Amino acid sequence: MTTPRKITLIGTGLMGAPMARNLLAAGHDLTVWNRSAHRAAPLVDAGAQMADTAAQAIAGAEFVITMLSDGYATGAVLDDDAVQGALTAGQLWIDMSSAKPEHARTQAETLGRFGVAHLDAPVSGGTKGAEAGSLAIMVGGPKDAFATAVPVLEAMGRPVHVGPAGAGMLCKLANQTIVAVTIAAVAEATLLVQKGGADPAALRAALKGGFADSTILQQHGARMSDGNFDPGGPSKLQLKDLDNALAEAGALDLDLPATQDVRERYAYFCAKMDGAELDHAGLYLELKKRNGLT
Repeated sequence: MTTPRKITLIGTGLMGAPMARNLLAAGHDLTVWNRSAHRAAPLVDAGAQMADTAAQAIAGAEFVITMLSDGYATGAVLDDDAVQGALTAGQLWIDMSSAKPEHARTQAETLGRFGVAHLDAPVSGGTKGAEAGSLAIMVGGPKDAFATAVPVLEAMGRPVHVGPAGAGMLCKLANQTIVAVTIAAVAEATLLVQKGGADPAALRAALKGGFADSTILQQHGARMSDGNFDPGGPSKLQLKDLDNALAEAGALDLDLPATQDVRERYAYFCAKMDGAELDHAGLYLELKKRNGLT
């Protein structure tokens, strides 16, 4: 049985809210805070306590989990004087946002000055994985801190230690390059099948278990053929992750042509087609437009 721990979760949006519910279901003592309070309020009915400020939420917590839009948002919370005043030596801060590796290393350095350990633990699996508690969790940071965090992380998914500070964020960027390029391939396959007169749903059924099968094919392929682009993973965040991946590649003197190509398509979709808030499977709409289809 999981030992209940005193946890604070900051950021209760599309991903953070279901992650919070799974922490509560595991029996943990959870305090939540979100800049827009109405997003956190429903979690009170599920058993969470809601703090008025981030500093109030952090005070006395054993674990602080941040699930925000990017490293800049997490950094803004961490740089607040009131938040720093609420930190206590021995706490463990787990940033589960998607950010740059350098942001994770900076956070770890800042928190270290207060005696607070840090893990960068971004996730993959989207809102469905968050709801099911089946997220893939890529964790960078000290091994002893990871061992301490495992029982908490397992309430939300499957944690794997991937290296030192920043390694979790680096692996998430690798994940996002695979996701984006695969979405582009699934979009092309779906359009090819639809225009050729075959059934995209039957295609997905036929490919199950084969080399071309994937979660992206099954979930996002269905979104494409159904025309359902309500956001699970917004395209603007996919674009942000691709920009971060390419920046990291540039620092390593690497050329990633497929990633660069799909990044340009997401940039067009977000800026020219009002697709920023649509699911990243909406790249299918960009493909249809370039083929003169509506």
